[in-house]
Amino acid sequence: MIPRYTLPDMGAIWSDEHRLQVMLQVELLVLEAQAKLGIVPRRAVEAIRRKARVNAAKIQQKESKTQHDVIAFIEHLEDHVGPDGRYLHFGLTSSDVLDTSLAALLQEATALLERDLGDLLKALASQARRHKRTLTIGRTHGVHAEPTTFGLKLAMFYDEFKRHQDRLACVREEIRVGKISGAVGTFANVDPAIERQVCKRLGLRPAPISTQIIQRDLHASYVATLALLGSSLEKLATEIRHLQRTEVREAEEPFGRGQKGSSAMPHKKNPITCERVSGLSRLLRGYAVAAMENIPLWHERDISHSSVERVILPDATITLDYMLQTMTGVIRGLVVHKDRMRANLESTRGVAYSGQILLELMRAGLTRTRAYELVQRCALAAWRNGSHFTEILDADPEIRKHLSPAALRRCLSPDSHLRHVDRIFKRVGL
Repeated sequence: MIPRYTLPDMGAIWSDEHRLQVMLQVELLVLEAQAKLGIVPRRAVEAIRRKARVNAAKIQQKESKTQHDVIAFIEHLEDHVGPDGRYLHFGLTSSDVLDTSLAALLQEATALLERDLGDLLKALASQARRHKRTLTIGRTHGVHAEPTTFGLKLAMFYDEFKRHQDRLACVREEIRVGKISGAVGTFANVDPAIERQVCKRLGLRPAPISTQIIQRDLHASYVATLALLGSSLEKLATEIRHLQRTEVREAEEPFGRGQKGSSAMPHKKNPITCERVSGLSRLLRGYAVAAMENIPLWHERDISHSSVERVILPDATITLDYMLQTMTGVIRGLVVHKDRMRANLESTRGVAYSGQILLELMRAGLTRTRAYELVQRCALAAWRNGSHFTEILDADPEIRKHLSPAALRRCLSPDSHLRHVDRIFKRVGL
């Protein structure tokens, strides 16, 4: 991922230096396990641990000649450790090191994503509670529907991201798999006890069965989960983008001191942060497709997945890390215009309460069809001539025959839309 969207902690996990250091850790743990079984001398393991160093630039120089990253890595270590280097990588295949170290790196990366998601949930919970009873208009098809509260909008997102929290924990466990089983996964040249010991030290589970690689349905499931989370982030960003439109102007993303909105129009305050999140979510969905393409490999393995994963796994976690932290900042600093929400709610002059009138007429004995016809006629008249819905209803003799002025006032009050807010908040854990 380009530096523009790479935050320090996640970027450090995927740096060449850290990746190579984790690969070295795998090699050293294999040596320690082999020493316990008497396969290699313990003194050689101690010497290798003391002398082994990784230098990304020098390994890359070797790879330009070998055209094989793991061979270049091993040759570089041999340069440092001397004759004891013959014990390195004993009985292993490249994917033993690459796939096991990748699993360890994904555990680190996912831990950061879980932290980020926790921060977003806290921000959503705080704003939802603050605006639990802030009245606003609900919209379906982009058109005014019935009153709701801004807190309920945010509570819905809170509940959705709680589900993503569960999904992320699930795939973190699913991807927590290593393999030290040799060339085609038969343990022909490496004892299964070595795999158990190495995985245990790394906090991984041994794959129940592997070929030369860990099977890529696991990685596809992981990336698909990140893409799902990214799509919900886009959903949240899209909601804010709509609310920031000039004609709506109910909420705005933060606009910092010295920030500029347009090179040509100084008055502009554009939802650029949310638009950026919307754009990056497209990358995540693309990565998910690429991860699924990696599942059908030839026989016990081919290498077509490797080049893809070198891009999509670091980039997917880096991108989502950026998106989560960015949206958390937006939610924490969200500018909410309560007065504008109320004005928009009242701008349609009461027609948003048409459903309440419909139900009240049905309670008074009218059929649903007849009640609907009466209310729709009055609502459309209010739309056409700009009169208040109350005036139209009050002037309709059939409605007046079935609804008293008190019942009419009760129907046109937002109170009925607020009576279960506390119960809904409790159901989602707020």
